[in-house]
Amino acid sequence: MNSLEAPVADDALDVAALQHSAALFRVLGYWQEKGWLRALDVALAHFFYELEPSSSPLLLLASALTSHQLGHGHVCLDLNATLTNADFVLALPPEGEAKAQSLLPSQLLATVSLNEWRQALALPSLVAKGSKLARQHTATPLVLVGQRLYLRRYWRYEQTVASHLAKRLTLEPTLPAQLPLLLEQLFPEPLWLAGLRQTDWQKLACALAVRGNFCMITGGPGTGKTTTVVRLLALLQQSHLEQPLRIRLSAPTGKAAARLSESIAAQVANLAVSEAVRAVIPSEVTTLHRLLGSVPNSRHFRHHSRHLLPLDVLVVDEASMIDLEMMAALLSALPETARLILLGDKDQLASVEAGAVLGDLCSDATAGRYDPALSTWLENVSGESLAHPDLEAGNPQDNPLAQRTLMLRHSRRFGIHSGIGELAQAVNNQDSASATALLNKTPEDVHHIVLKAEQDKQLNKLLLKGWGTAQGYGHYLTCLTQTRPLLLQAKTASEQKTWQRWAAGVLTAFDDFRLLCALRKGPWGVAGLNERIAGLLHKRGLLESDQGWYEGRPVLVSQNDYSLGLMNGDIGIALRVPDETGRVSLRVAFAQHSDEQAVKFILPSRLTALETVFAMTVHKSQGSEFAHTALILPDSLNPVLTKELLYTGITRARKHFSLIESRAGIFTQALQKRVGRRSGLLEELTAQE
Repeated sequence: MNSLEAPVADDALDVAALQHSAALFRVLGYWQEKGWLRALDVALAHFFYELEPSSSPLLLLASALTSHQLGHGHVCLDLNATLTNADFVLALPPEGEAKAQSLLPSQLLATVSLNEWRQALALPSLVAKGSKLARQHTATPLVLVGQRLYLRRYWRYEQTVASHLAKRLTLEPTLPAQLPLLLEQLFPEPLWLAGLRQTDWQKLACALAVRGNFCMITGGPGTGKTTTVVRLLALLQQSHLEQPLRIRLSAPTGKAAARLSESIAAQVANLAVSEAVRAVIPSEVTTLHRLLGSVPNSRHFRHHSRHLLPLDVLVVDEASMIDLEMMAALLSALPETARLILLGDKDQLASVEAGAVLGDLCSDATAGRYDPALSTWLENVSGESLAHPDLEAGNPQDNPLAQRTLMLRHSRRFGIHSGIGELAQAVNNQDSASATALLNKTPEDVHHIVLKAEQDKQLNKLLLKGWGTAQGYGHYLTCLTQTRPLLLQAKTASEQKTWQRWAAGVLTAFDDFRLLCALRKGPWGVAGLNERIAGLLHKRGLLESDQGWYEGRPVLVSQNDYSLGLMNGDIGIALRVPDETGRVSLRVAFAQHSDEQAVKFILPSRLTALETVFAMTVHKSQGSEFAHTALILPDSLNPVLTKELLYTGITRARKHFSLIESRAGIFTQALQKRVGRRSGLLEELTAQE
C-alpha cells in the first residue's frame, strides 16, 4: 500500500499529514476548498508525487506552498520565515475567516525544524541545492538556495537579472565633456522652496546617471522624474550631435506609455537647449511588450540575448510595475553598452506578477549610502550639497546599487501644508499616530468617513456629489447632459469637432473623481461597488439603465488592442452621437493620447476586453491621477491591505482625497502591514560580484 492509499483517521489529520502523502493531499484539498490554495498549487504537488513517489510529504507541501507564494507575488518560499510565522507569511487562511486550528499551516509545521525541512528536500531528482550545483542539474523542477526554495524558471529569472546587473555596475562610460557647464545650462536657477535654498536632487540625478550604464531614479508623485530624465537625455545628446544616440522610451502598460509620451513632449518643448538637441530627444513611448516584440501565444519575445535591441539608451518609466520575468527578458535583450535608466516610485505597489524588482534594487535609496569619493565628485560637478539628515555614508563593495541610485525628495504636487502630502508621508513611514491625528483634524484636502449601518446615505452622497469643491460621479453626468451640442448631425469637419470637444469634456469631467478599492470581489470590491454605483445613479435618474450598454457607462480596457489603437488601462465613456446623416447611435469615446481635444468613437460591438469602471482597483490606478480620489477599505483585514496599497491610493489624488473605512480601525491595521515579497535578488547580486 503506498502512502496515497494509507488510511488516516480524521482526528489525526494534522499529525498524519507530514507522515502520509494521502493525509497531506487531504489537507491541501481542504485548503483549496477554502480558497487558501489555488488548484494549480495542489496540482503541482500531485505532479511531483507522480514523478517521484518517494517524495516526502514535507517536500510535496513545500512545492505547493512555493507555487502559492508565486501567486501572491513572491519569487520563492522562505523556509525559515514560514516556520517562524507560517500563517502570516503565507496569508493562509485570510484573516476574518473561520479557522479550523488543526488545519492551519502554523499547526501543521509546529514541530518541524529548518534542518528537518531542508533534509526532506534532499531529493536530487526533484531538487537541486545551491546556485552552483543548480546550474549543473538542469532537469530538476525545484532549486534550493540556502533557505529559499524556487521553481526553477523563477530561479533562472533571478539569476539572469542578477548577472546582467552585476556586469552593468562595473561599466563606466566616458563622461560628457564640460559636464559641470552642461549641468549649469540645464539647471540655471537654484532651487528655492518655502523661502529656503534646497538641494536640487534632479541635477544630482543627472550627474549620477552619466557615470554608468545603469541608473535608477526614484521618487514620489510630483518629484520630477520625467523632468529629470528629459534633461538627462538632453545632456547625453549634446555630446553626440554628430551621431545622435538611439534612444527608446518605454513603460509597462499602454496607459503609462501614453502619459509619459504626453509629459515628455511638453518637457522637450520647454527645454532650454538648441533646436538641434530638442530634435533628437524622442517623445514616442511604447510598451515593454511591443518594444521586445511579443511572440503570439507564447512567453517569448523577438528580441533576446541572440537578437539584441538596436538602441543606445533605454528609459523605462513606472518601473515599480515590472515583474521579475519581464525584467529578465528586458536585460537579456539589452546591449551591454546601452544605458538603462529606470524611473519609478519605490514605495508604490509592486507588479501583480511575481517580484518587486525596483523595491529590491532601491533598498538603499532613502539612506543614499554613497561612497565618500562619489559624494565629493557629485558635489563638485553639480554645485549641490549632499547634506541631508537621511543620508548615510557607504562604500561600493557593501552598497554597489546605491552608487547607481538617486531618490528625488521634493514634491511639487503637494505643498508644505498639503494634507494629502502629509498623510502619504505618514503612511509611507508607517507612522500611525501622525496619520490618525491628521485624519482627526481633517485638513482642507482630506475627507474621512467611517461607515456604520445607518451611514449608507453618507457614502451615497459622497459618490454622487462629493464634498466641498471635490466632485462625485454626478459631475460628469451633469456635464454630459448640460453641455451636449444642439447640432443634429456631424457632417462637416466643424460639426465633428464640436462633438469631439463635447466628448473630451465629458472624459475630463469623469477624471475629476474616481473610487479606488483594494479588492476585486465582494461587496467592497470592484464588482460589488460598480454594481452599487450604477444602480444608485440609475435610481437618481442620472443613468437611463444600469445594465448592458447605456449612455454614460464608463469602461476600462483590460487588454491592448493595437488594431483599434487602445491600450490596457484606457478609459472610455459610452455616448450617443450622430453620424453625418443625423442617425444617432451609441459609441464609446476614447481620448486620443496625441491630442487632448481629439476623441475617437468606437462601436461597443468592437470592444471585447473591458469592464465597467466606476470603481477600480488601486493596482489598476497606478500611473493615473484624479482631482478627487476616494479609497474605500473593506470591513475585514485581507493580505492585500498594506501600507503600499494605502500610499499608492492616496498619491493618486491631485487636489482632494477621501478615505472611506467600512469598519473603524481597518486603516490603522492596514498601515501597520507592508508588502514583504520574498526574493533572493540582492543576495544573488552580491554573489555575482
